[in-house]
Amino acid sequence: MTTSAQSAGERPVAITLLLACGVIGPLLFIVVFLILGATRPHYSAWQIPVSSLSIGEAGWTQMANFLVFGALVFGFAVGLRRVLRTGRGSTWGPILLGILGLCAIGAGIFVTDPGLGYPPGAPGLSSTPTVHGTIHNLLSLLAFASLIAACFVLARRDAAATAEHGWAWYSVATGLLVAVLFVLTGVVVVLGGPAGLVQRIGIIVGWSWIAVLAIRLMSGKVPLA
Repeated sequence: MTTSAQSAGERPVAITLLLACGVIGPLLFIVVFLILGATRPHYSAWQIPVSSLSIGEAGWTQMANFLVFGALVFGFAVGLRRVLRTGRGSTWGPILLGILGLCAIGAGIFVTDPGLGYPPGAPGLSSTPTVHGTIHNLLSLLAFASLIAACFVLARRDAAATAEHGWAWYSVATGLLVAVLFVLTGVVVVLGGPAGLVQRIGIIVGWSWIAVLAIRLMSGKVPLA
């Protein structure tokens, strides 16, 4: 059987570049929204979700952030499928991450509705959602659900390898934590608490898992069967 290390050494450049998208996309997304959240006038990263950065004249920056992230993660999903040809998670792992990428692209196209006082003068929780805002929310739900499912699917693959149990537990813990933080974000929004902070923690945890997975694939440390 071909070893993972050998496969990594013999891997075509195109596949390596696709896998590298899984590192660049998530980390770039995090850096950009942290900078935008810290510098945008009248915006509170403590209370307001990341998606609200897409609103207003300067909103194109976060819209572009969604689009670039989505395209890079979709490319990574293609590379993941090319590498994991057989075994547990070889089909659904790439599909779920591909869905995440497509949902991020959609979230960049369909901008969320104003709310939580941003931009200044925006209504609060009682505002009536628009069609594009509703689509954005549904895409966000599907994106996080796909990421969580991908964590569990690929955890089963690692669990089947005797030397990969630590990575399996890391994937399970990531999936559970992202799920809890996603639900908690909605609760904190209603309570008027630091929803922006909670959401950011969830995004950083989940997106970092994608980057770590991509690095492992590039180094040949993911079981290939």
